[in-house]
Amino acid sequence: MKNILFSLILIVSTSIYAQNDGWNISTSNSNDYTGVVVANGRIGILPSVKLLEVEQIILNNVFDKESPLGVSKILLGMNFGNLEIEIDGEKVSEANSTNWKQTLNMKEAKFTTSFNYRDKAVITYSIYALRNVPYAGYIDVTIDAKKTIKTKVTGKIQTPAEYQNPMSTFRILKDMETTMPILQTVAKSRLGRHTVGTSATFIWHAINSSREDQRPELIHTKISEYDNRLFFEKEIKKGISLDFAWTAAQCSTQDFYDPQTESERFVIFNLLTPKTDLLDQHKALWKTLWEGDIIIEGDLQSQQDARLALYHLYSFSRGDSNLSIAPMGLSSQGYNGHIFWDTELWMYPPLLVLNQDIARSLVNYRSNRLDEAKKKAINFGFKGAMFPWESDDTGEEATPAWALTGTFEHHITADVAIAFWNYYRVTKDKQWLTERGFPMLKEVADYWVSRVTKNKDGSFSIKNVVGANEFAQNIDDNAFTNGSAITSLQFAVLAAKELSLEVDTNWELVAKNIIIHKFLDGTTMEHSKYNGDRIKQADVNLLAYPLEIVNDKATLLKDLKYYEPKIADEGPAMGKSIFAVIYARLGDSNNAYRLYKESYEPNKKAPFGALSESPTSNNPYFATGAGGMLQTLLFGFGGLHLTDEGIIQQNPILPKQWKSLTITGVGKDKKTFVIK
Repeated sequence: MKNILFSLILIVSTSIYAQNDGWNISTSNSNDYTGVVVANGRIGILPSVKLLEVEQIILNNVFDKESPLGVSKILLGMNFGNLEIEIDGEKVSEANSTNWKQTLNMKEAKFTTSFNYRDKAVITYSIYALRNVPYAGYIDVTIDAKKTIKTKVTGKIQTPAEYQNPMSTFRILKDMETTMPILQTVAKSRLGRHTVGTSATFIWHAINSSREDQRPELIHTKISEYDNRLFFEKEIKKGISLDFAWTAAQCSTQDFYDPQTESERFVIFNLLTPKTDLLDQHKALWKTLWEGDIIIEGDLQSQQDARLALYHLYSFSRGDSNLSIAPMGLSSQGYNGHIFWDTELWMYPPLLVLNQDIARSLVNYRSNRLDEAKKKAINFGFKGAMFPWESDDTGEEATPAWALTGTFEHHITADVAIAFWNYYRVTKDKQWLTERGFPMLKEVADYWVSRVTKNKDGSFSIKNVVGANEFAQNIDDNAFTNGSAITSLQFAVLAAKELSLEVDTNWELVAKNIIIHKFLDGTTMEHSKYNGDRIKQADVNLLAYPLEIVNDKATLLKDLKYYEPKIADEGPAMGKSIFAVIYARLGDSNNAYRLYKESYEPNKKAPFGALSESPTSNNPYFATGAGGMLQTLLFGFGGLHLTDEGIIQQNPILPKQWKSLTITGVGKDKKTFVIK
């Protein structure tokens, strides 16, 4: 079945000031504002600093071309998150309101705003992207009257200008005594690839919804086909609160054959399900997610930072989707919403440790696109499977043609295979290995055998690539590309043996003889012609972690000291987390902690701590950076290792700034590790 949909809530809740605990991040400062999303793996909602508004809605895995001659770009959804409230004839705004506060509650995935309107009312609302209804959310609002007031409340479906031929309507559906008012807009995406349908309605919690005479009258007003509205008016007596919700659902033909009707059904479901039931299910699912948690004692800021990173990875993914995570998740259209190595190398390992259901979706995303990867290999003259540097819903290459990464950054193929074997290492799911894991590992191994060039001395080179350090292009024998190819070939051998299958001897031969170049003093060279240039991000040091190809202390230290000063200031955040993991594994907690903080703190944006890609950019939320910092906690300080025996702990180390580090929900047995 196809599906993409969404709804929203705003709920009564109290805001608390910033850093009150490890679960809530609050602000009362609206200056220099960067918001954080609420998301459920299918849709992302970005709240606004402006009262009663939502910045944007992102639809996961729903693409249209960015332009007639461009590549694919993830869709900006219809915005159904904007409300207007008028009190005694005056529109509520920042100019006539005080005591504004916003709080992100990470435990319940709830974003609450509260403020006072003059001396007449206190208004509170909370936004949820419902985890239990994959495309649904709810905006649940409370107006607490300090004086008797007359209110007018308007809900909107606002369609971005890039959409084609919107049709906006209002209908009242009836079944026996149940009346179901539905505001709806249906339109074509920017170049017509998809039909998107959005439905919405109001819910009054304290009113029997089957009694039509007890509800305020709903009045439809259409500003244009791009701006569809529904409002009601009601007097609220002094000392009385009006509790209501605005709920909406958004579906597209990417996931539904009939998105218009499906969006209606989701709205009706939310309309006729008691609020407590709907939200309790949402909270219960988040409680299950948080069984995999990281607890830092003695440093509240570090605790919030770690939880915010994990909150975003959980928000951007789900275990029942077979979808992956883009670098900016569901926070924006950054990088067109495409899937990169950012998933397999950076975000996936923490999720594999803490939530195997989500990890399975991430690897299955690649498995479902194996045929396209095999076609790409053929088209470039190779065997096996060759994965795109940027992937969209099709599984074909989605990188803009001018970017050389799309044609030459080939380590992505090995990154995918490494993620596959690590999934089996943790889960020991032999049926999955048989059906999905080994077929993938075999094709990747065949690719590398066909991709290498044999040298006169019997060694093998991988020529003409872009490495993890993308400043160096069209180079030979890039350290990480070669190291990841070696590792993926070794893992294919292990997988074949695990299933008692015949091993292709070429896999072992090539793996043993791929070149890793060295300087005369033993420091690893980034590529065959490397001469000390600055680098975009970690490359050579990835051989130490996560690949564990370089493992002697002398070389580890040489590589660390040589390459750390060469990372460019504008490079992405996650690079320094690799250095931090290695130092932690070497027992150097001071350097590990220093680099851990450097890997993300300069990238934090006020007021919630959203991460941007680099200190000089402003493109949060950078989920790749979140994955990097979490790996330092898990695989560095926590001492966790992914091995053929599963997840084991070796030599954990605690920074002196913390009292303890606790990791819960580890692996399929949900183990807990405490470091003191």
